[in-house]
Amino acid sequence: MFPWLTVRENLMFGLNGHARVGKQDLADHYAAIVGLKGFEKSYPHELSGGMLKRAELARALVVKPEILYMDEPFSALDALMNLRMRNELLRILAEERHTVLLITHDVEEAIHLADRILVLSPRPAKIQSTFEVTIAHPRKLTSPEVQDLRVEILRELGVDRSE
Repeated sequence: MFPWLTVRENLMFGLNGHARVGKQDLADHYAAIVGLKGFEKSYPHELSGGMLKRAELARALVVKPEILYMDEPFSALDALMNLRMRNELLRILAEERHTVLLITHDVEEAIHLADRILVLSPRPAKIQSTFEVTIAHPRKLTSPEVQDLRVEILRELGVDRSE
């Protein structure tokens, strides 16, 4: 987010080929999708951490990418806000239907969000294993199926050696 631009102006920044009114409507639409309706004229420094993350998500989505690349998107957030943002992302993706490539070191986050998890080997990174996540959304993170998958992934990562 550019600190000298408002939320609306940040969302409009990458919209080439649209009339100004069309850009503004699209920006306002995505601000509303991420729960920032009424904050379109706010500057990034006027937003909370969670609101700023939602604005960043809207900025990524407004250009309608074929693949949305998210590298540790919620790692700087506290645990509660991280969970809220994951739920918000799932809600938006159910509505918008984007393909997302999520890079994370958080196994629980991967299980919560992903339909397929690829575990990479140490450098040089290669796909070490693949886990299909067939558990329906919304996923209850405390369910036995989620916990079993978590243990399996941690075992593959060499972290959990309990039997």
